[in-house]
Amino acid sequence: MRENPTPKLKKHISVCICTYKRPKWLDHLLKKLQEQETSELFTYSIIIIDNDNSQSAKRVVENNKESVVAIDYQCEPEKNIARARNRAIQNATGDFVAFIDDDEFPPNDWLLNLLKSYYTFKANGVLGPVIPKFEVEPPDWVLKGRFCERPKHDTGTKMHWKSCRTGNVLLDRNVLDNNKQSFDPNFGMGGEDVKYFKDRIENGYSFIWCNEAPVYEIVPASRLTVGYFLRRAFLQGNISYLYHNDSIDIKKKITTLMKSSIATIIYTIILPFVFLAGFHHFIRYLIKDLHHISRLMTLFGVKKVKERNL
Repeated sequence: MRENPTPKLKKHISVCICTYKRPKWLDHLLKKLQEQETSELFTYSIIIIDNDNSQSAKRVVENNKESVVAIDYQCEPEKNIARARNRAIQNATGDFVAFIDDDEFPPNDWLLNLLKSYYTFKANGVLGPVIPKFEVEPPDWVLKGRFCERPKHDTGTKMHWKSCRTGNVLLDRNVLDNNKQSFDPNFGMGGEDVKYFKDRIENGYSFIWCNEAPVYEIVPASRLTVGYFLRRAFLQGNISYLYHNDSIDIKKKITTLMKSSIATIIYTIILPFVFLAGFHHFIRYLIKDLHHISRLMTLFGVKKVKERNL
């Protein structure tokens, strides 16, 4: 690990957005990104990777052609979030690469605070909070269960790979492979970011938290249903199995079989009882149950998840 001295020359940040059929939200994000404060410490540009082969994001970019910030548009026709991220990296020219999702938007000091934390702490990258911004009033059980909330940490906290995502991150260029696949295409439906951070941290890189650099995630009514949370749990169970068992180690597979089998039995048994404690408790344990059921199905080669679509 090394100190990150403040540079005498301005560094450049390539802000990367991978998008899929979200033109309205993408347009909002682009307008917010044009308002970033730099305090004369850095310059930045934007890279759009359209993961829709019909190029639905192209018109949004054309409508923002008068942007004060340079915007580069590329299309990755194969629907695969890992390939989209890799294409973004290949086209990024910055000393740093920042990722933000197409359903999010930042405050004006987002990049500035990420960069300041990078220079303050010994790290190869900086992550920040993702805060829900509801389009409609959420059901009571969603608020009570805190299903849309994500953990926060003190600024400077060294992150475990299980808590790392690419929805809000600034990465030093040296942790990215320009001519290789930084993100594993086998995780094309999601989880590619967790797998990436797992690999990097196991190879000695470190990533820290900046609580002063949040982004806001737009949460529509369609993400406030029981069905949505259960589908997400099923997908996450599938992905979780894959990045915990990325080898043919039979011992790992047996351990997964035992742990998830026991967990499934326990959660299934207690479901009727937690229902009495409140609907949000019931949903929480049902999510845990489905997560482990999905892991078991993936272990036995049953893959019901064909599209992310969340």
